[in-house]
Amino acid sequence: MECDIAVYSCDGELLQWMDEKRVRRLMECGRVARVVKNRVGRIKRATLHLMAGEPKPSTLRDYVGTNYSFREYLKDGHRCYRLRSLGDNPRADRDLAPEEVRPIFLRVLLDCIVPSA
Repeated sequence: MECDIAVYSCDGELLQWMDEKRVRRLMECGRVARVVKNRVGRIKRATLHLMAGEPKPSTLRDYVGTNYSFREYLKDGHRCYRLRSLGDNPRADRDLAPEEVRPIFLRVLLDCIVPSA
């Protein structure tokens, strides 16, 4: 039997190519989340479930990090970028930096300023 069925992990990564017998065995065990068939009805792709104990799939957010600015829509229809508050409420209008982090913020800001020559 030919190994012509692509088997993907839950996050879309190609794991291996299998024959139909092995894929059907995975389906019986409940490991397959989604099956793609062609018009004739033959299985072409299988995507596996996330099993207990496996790490969650990585997303772009894992690599990008926290947004410290966001788009704000003004009343006149314009858009601008607004800094995110460092406190409990990220969209707060006041106290963008709580008292305990202001010295750190100012130190970083002063280290970034280059004196004019």
